[in-house]
Amino acid sequence: MKKIVYIIIGVAVLGFGAFILMKNKEKNEAETSLVSKKNASVAVRIDTVKTEVPNLDYIANGTFEPSQQLEFPAENSGRVVRVLVDEGDMVKKGQTLAVIKGDQLSIELQNAKAAYQTALADSQRYENAFKTGGVTRQQLDQAKLNLVNAKARLDQAQINYGDASIKSSINGIVNKRNIEPGSVVSPGTVLFELVNVSTLKLKVTVNEQQVTTLKIGSPVKVTASVFPDKEFDGKITFIAPKADASLNFPVEVEIANNPGNELKAGMYGSAIFNSGKAKQEPIMAISRKAFVGGVGNNQVFVVKDSIAYLKKIVSGRILGEKVEVVKGLNEGDIVVVSGQINLQDSTKVTPIK
Repeated sequence: MKKIVYIIIGVAVLGFGAFILMKNKEKNEAETSLVSKKNASVAVRIDTVKTEVPNLDYIANGTFEPSQQLEFPAENSGRVVRVLVDEGDMVKKGQTLAVIKGDQLSIELQNAKAAYQTALADSQRYENAFKTGGVTRQQLDQAKLNLVNAKARLDQAQINYGDASIKSSINGIVNKRNIEPGSVVSPGTVLFELVNVSTLKLKVTVNEQQVTTLKIGSPVKVTASVFPDKEFDGKITFIAPKADASLNFPVEVEIANNPGNELKAGMYGSAIFNSGKAKQEPIMAISRKAFVGGVGNNQVFVVKDSIAYLKKIVSGRILGEKVEVVKGLNEGDIVVVSGQINLQDSTKVTPIK
């Protein structure tokens, strides 16, 4: 009997303890829910609307190209008997690069010389004979015409014979050599490619607003991606009068001094263009990160008394990471620059730095 009493007392004690624990749990959950409602806010990063003088200088990227790049094709058929330069060699204008076997050309030149001498002698003989009435005017004119034709054939033969020696027409470096001694070439076969990198051209594109500030001959600072700490002096040598398919204008900047050929054709470079305006008026600007859905939507969240309000504004020029504000904000306003994805109009926020 006592055993049964003890069991009943034990069950009662356990039941009372479980009841107390459940009540405490409900109380804690209620307090937690209340605190959560009181402290419900979204953490965001903010920025202050400022009035500042904008830097309208801009950078355009492109690639360096040689000032001169020429391919030298063969003018006549023949076998290459000598190659006098190799890839990487510096060459000067007029220097012989290779010699093509010219036996046939030499024979043609000798025949042309002989024909010219014969035509010259005939012309002189007919002229003397005409003075004494031995030949007619028509015969004399025909002899003179034969002389002119013979001289033209001689000149052509001399040109063809001279083309057997391939000579450089520029100062530069041999970038490619496509022949070896013994190679058989035909007219049009590319023998060499020469480039002149003592002067380089940086080709870039600018938009319609930027191109209006540029002038031929204006100095430009140039940097190369492989030499980020160096600046090179350049000048504008070409501004396209017509936009390309992307509505940008091609511009060429010449870098005249390239000591030691540090810059190579094909490298990436940047031209730093000055806006051309001596003094800029201060403007109101915000970070482009403040815009909800991009600058084109013209919507930002403005924070006031820890509440974020969605506001419509009018934006102006995009100046790098800053955007001009034409209307809708005042200097000193606080705008959200990170965390907008979690916001709706009139959301409570907690600014963080």
